[in-house]
Amino acid sequence: MKPLIATAASLLALASAPVYAEETITITPAGSQPSNKGPDQYFTGSVRVDPLFPATPPSRMSGGLVTFEPGARAAWHTHPVGQVLIVTAGVGRVQQWGGPVQEIRPGDVVRIPPGVKHWHGAAPTTAMTHVALQETVDGRNVDWLEKVSNEQYGK
Repeated sequence: MKPLIATAASLLALASAPVYAEETITITPAGSQPSNKGPDQYFTGSVRVDPLFPATPPSRMSGGLVTFEPGARAAWHTHPVGQVLIVTAGVGRVQQWGGPVQEIRPGDVVRIPPGVKHWHGAAPTTAMTHVALQETVDGRNVDWLEKVSNEQYGK
């Protein structure tokens, strides 16, 4: 009798599990999505954003490959669920509000906690590329703030 109850419980659990419309592996070919220029209101200098994947429910995570030319940087900003940066090329900088400017290099993984005001970008004489991963909450994954001044960047 116990095996029958266990089997019934397992079937009930499977029957009540959510079913998602797309339950197959998908591949987005490299280069199949257009690159975008980083908007001037959110970036200083030349920045290219290559989308990797959007947040697709049930996941809230999206990802992009961002390339900053020398001296380019994002404005101060926060993320509702935080952000992870994986540096893939070059030399960059990251700074938390009130903290020191820190150098980042290929292979470094930068974890920015939820709501922490920060910026990131390239070093003054070297470009930098990173993968940026963040989650969307209530339709947003970033809150943009003021631009990073030359004085703040140069510290």
